Amino acid sequence: MISFLISAVAISLSGVLAPGPMTAATLAAGARHRHAGALIALGHALVEVPLIFLLVLGVARFLDSTGVRAGIGLAGGLMLIWMGGQLLVDLRKPAAELTPPVQRHPLVIGVVLTAANPYFLLWWATVGLALASQAVGYGVAALITFAVVHWLCDLVWLEVLSQAGYRGSRFFGPKAQVVVAGVCGVVLLGFGVKFLYDAATALHLG
Repeated sequence: MISFLISAVAISLSGVLAPGPMTAATLAAGARHRHAGALIALGHALVEVPLIFLLVLGVARFLDSTGVRAGIGLAGGLMLIWMGGQLLVDLRKPAAELTPPVQRHPLVIGVVLTAANPYFLLWWATVGLALASQAVGYGVAALITFAVVHWLCDLVWLEVLSQAGYRGSRFFGPKAQVVVAGVCGVVLLGFGVKFLYDAATALHLG
């Protein structure tokens, strides 16, 4: 059991630490709110924890469907483009007035960026499902423990990111908020375009 949890943490970190839309959104939100990462992690858990138990009940085949992933990719891509665009549009405002959507509702952003990420769902339909299946072999308590431990990895990393964004913006001043918002806006736009391209490609090949 202990050895399984250790391996689960190591494998989980491979997904948690991978740069993605959540990374950019957390840094941008952290520039305004010290604990935005914790709220984003909570929103993330609202999608991820139920998903873990649904996977064990046999939902993996549905998530592994090309059509489902493509649909999620299209919706997620449009959402990311909108978020990134809003961040860039807000750069025209004075730094003190910057209140992009990723900074207003970190809990909601955690939910949206999790549910709208087809690669997150693919990871859980493959690697995550294998880990959850192993946990079930030890019993329901082990599955719950696995879910909590995996989420704690998300919580710690996202909180570290938001703290970095917060401390950096305070140390370098208002201009740092503009720089962080600009970079994160471009990153979100880039991921949005990638999501749309991958979804269109999947639909074309399908």
